[in-house]
Amino acid sequence: MKALTYHSFKYKLYLGKEKHNKSKRGGYFMTKSLFDKTSIGTMKLKNRIFMSPMGTTGEADGAYNIDAINYFMERAKGGTGLIITGANVVSTKYEPRPCTELSDFHHVERLNMLVDRCHHYGAKVCVQLSPGLGRQQFTDPFTPPYSAGSVGSFWFPDLICKPFTKDDIHYLVEKVGYSASLAVNAGADAVELHAYGGYLLDQFHSVQWNNRTDEYGGSLENRMRFTLECIEAIKKNVPQGFPVLVKFTPVQRVEGFRTIDEGIEMAKILEKAGVDALHVDTGCYEEWYQAITTVYSKEGFKLDVQKAIKEVVNVPVLGDGKLLNPAVAKKAVEDGILDYIGLGHQMLADPYWAKKVKTGHTEDITPCVGCNECLLAGFSGKHYYCAVNPLCYAEKEYALPKADGTVRKVLVIGGGPAGMEAAITARRRGFEVDLYEKENRLGGTLWPAGGPDFKHDVLNLIKYLETQCYKLGVNIHLNTEITKDNLKQKDYDKVILAAGSRPVTPPIEGIEHTILASDYLTHKVTVGKNVVVIGGGLAGTESACDIAARADHVTLLEMMPDILYTAQHCLNNDQHLRRLVKDRNVETIGNAKVIAISNNSVTYEKDGQTYVIACDTIINAVGFRPNNELEDLLEDIYEDVCVVGDAVSPRKIMTAIHEGYHAIRVME
Repeated sequence: MKALTYHSFKYKLYLGKEKHNKSKRGGYFMTKSLFDKTSIGTMKLKNRIFMSPMGTTGEADGAYNIDAINYFMERAKGGTGLIITGANVVSTKYEPRPCTELSDFHHVERLNMLVDRCHHYGAKVCVQLSPGLGRQQFTDPFTPPYSAGSVGSFWFPDLICKPFTKDDIHYLVEKVGYSASLAVNAGADAVELHAYGGYLLDQFHSVQWNNRTDEYGGSLENRMRFTLECIEAIKKNVPQGFPVLVKFTPVQRVEGFRTIDEGIEMAKILEKAGVDALHVDTGCYEEWYQAITTVYSKEGFKLDVQKAIKEVVNVPVLGDGKLLNPAVAKKAVEDGILDYIGLGHQMLADPYWAKKVKTGHTEDITPCVGCNECLLAGFSGKHYYCAVNPLCYAEKEYALPKADGTVRKVLVIGGGPAGMEAAITARRRGFEVDLYEKENRLGGTLWPAGGPDFKHDVLNLIKYLETQCYKLGVNIHLNTEITKDNLKQKDYDKVILAAGSRPVTPPIEGIEHTILASDYLTHKVTVGKNVVVIGGGLAGTESACDIAARADHVTLLEMMPDILYTAQHCLNNDQHLRRLVKDRNVETIGNAKVIAISNNSVTYEKDGQTYVIACDTIINAVGFRPNNELEDLLEDIYEDVCVVGDAVSPRKIMTAIHEGYHAIRVME
């Protein structure tokens, strides 16, 4: 088949028509734009785009390491106007260091390097300061954490927290002030107080966790006293006019927790305290997906809360919450909901988001898919990883060698994420690439992964990878399966086997009566009104939720004790998917071993009893196995063969993308 070219294939991203919503400034009406030059206090900014704070690992003493400095510098290079660092704790007296620290003069050197290198690209740096995590710190089941009151810790609910004494509070207030002076000394442009998300200061704000009877408990004003004292301490330790921001949570969106009415009063109190801007968040660990975006989150899901705060304060309002679509981000600014648009995980996926939007190259934005591999890595004791950006937190070490004109030829077998990433990387190195895909489109297993009505982010990834393949000139051969019989022995310097995986067919009586989950998710088949899904992993659970939007009843059978039992994903993603299961009324049955299937029933065993479920459709979502049958043959023919992605074993988008990238990166 003749290879397709980019000229026969284009995608256009709708950015929306220009809005005419205007704000009054100095007696004149001015239209707000994403790329306005603005200021917060004395800090002048080149646009309204900021990098949301995300904690980073540091050196043994808590200082920023070189990888972190390069990581922030790359986002500044990408056109971001404001970098807000992740939390820097001001003391380790009451809890172990969870991230970087700014409590000692010796921390200033590395922070200064970070600030200076971001300044070179015109970005400003706001240093976030935290007095602690409190009940949300991840410790052990034996050491009670400190908190506002005597409440259960998050990770170990039976472990009752130790309330801070007033002397403890005063100590932390002084440390916050001192850390602010260190930030100024390091050349920072602003500081932000970490007072959100159910962390320590927010624990004081909240009646759920603050049961004190002294002046730091009871009324809202008393519960905010600790935060207000921190703001006062910061202002005493920074130059006059130096911007002070506060990130806070006006509503947690957890049943029985803080309402927006109290959140509005909090905003008014903070503005009265003299803060220069409010950074508005939602959520806490109890429903973490309300704070940190997942693949299941809707675009702009925090905008209603941010709008409510914007309407009652006069200071600038910053916010994030799946604003990665340029059209959504632009509209939030133009409509006057937000003054500054925050990008968190999207900034990990593509540091150059701002520059690409400004220059109109939105098709080149690497999309975040909401997998939260970044967050999972951090909570696993690792540095940040990004599923779709192998260079995240390794910007220098994993950079591609500069093309030197050396002609090399690469064969890629399989057009899924691993194969496409390998092909893209090879072309960026200047190599010739032939990519063969047996289907009539690229994407591989990303198509069923993006099949549910709540996973459009994955489809965006297909569009991005496909677009890059065509733009870079990969020789793409669709509808062409490479087999032992038709493999043509050409001269290739590298062969990438990225043939993906195929569904497992378990040895169950009547399994032929089932429909593959992948066939349903790619719209090859339809289902009835009473559906049984066999397999409660990610694929099965997502399939069940998608079906439940259309069926009368869906039953999800899992042989392990619970659904998602072996799923390796982050807590917020797990919480969010379980919420979908609940909201869509999917019936789940654990410890259920399917023993027989007919065209209208499923028989299973549980706790020594046998049960039969009548149904009109049965979905097989048991699992997958690798397609690697060509490996031995290829190794007999070619010197350099690399198996990547699901062809090694069925795993994640991250392993596919990373293995495809590195297989080409290390070519000599």
